[in-house]
Amino acid sequence: MHNTPDNYDPPQRPDWDEYFLMLAKLAATRSTCLAFPVGAVIAKNRQVLATGYNGSPSGSAHCISQGFCYPGLSSCDASKTLPSRAVHAEANAIAKAARHGISTDGASIYVTLEPCIYCLKLVIATGIREIFYETSFNSGEKAALRDTFISEGIVEFKQIQLSENTAKKAALFLLHPTSVLKDSIS
Repeated sequence: MHNTPDNYDPPQRPDWDEYFLMLAKLAATRSTCLAFPVGAVIAKNRQVLATGYNGSPSGSAHCISQGFCYPGLSSCDASKTLPSRAVHAEANAIAKAARHGISTDGASIYVTLEPCIYCLKLVIATGIREIFYETSFNSGEKAALRDTFISEGIVEFKQIQLSENTAKKAALFLLHPTSVLKDSIS
């Protein structure tokens, strides 16, 4: 039997949603998109199946490497007519799972940005039924279509944020070595 001190306050761990959102945020750091970085993590049974981030297709010049998306256009979102060069984070995560023969049926996806309607349909088609997102994206008719899918019961949406305590602890872990005595990183 353990004798826990009366004044012991166990360290707070991120809950599973925060954990997977943090992984999605880390994936977003690999983004090659000039408009805004997006990251995605597909998880099932508390296990990461695949990750993805937005950027040019493999083999194509990265926008961040060349400093523009199209000659004379600083980023894809600066044009109303030219299509984005980026493969979206959700599509990249799904493609990575498919490439490695990993089923996403019954999985959840964590994304830093609510999926666009095209990615939402792809997510649903692959059997992913829960979408956890940090930042809203869809509005108007696109939001109405999203809400139709939700009301049909084929997908669930939940907006989540990191708690301040979790974010501060993660920042400490990112900025300092983690495999040291606890008193060394306070």
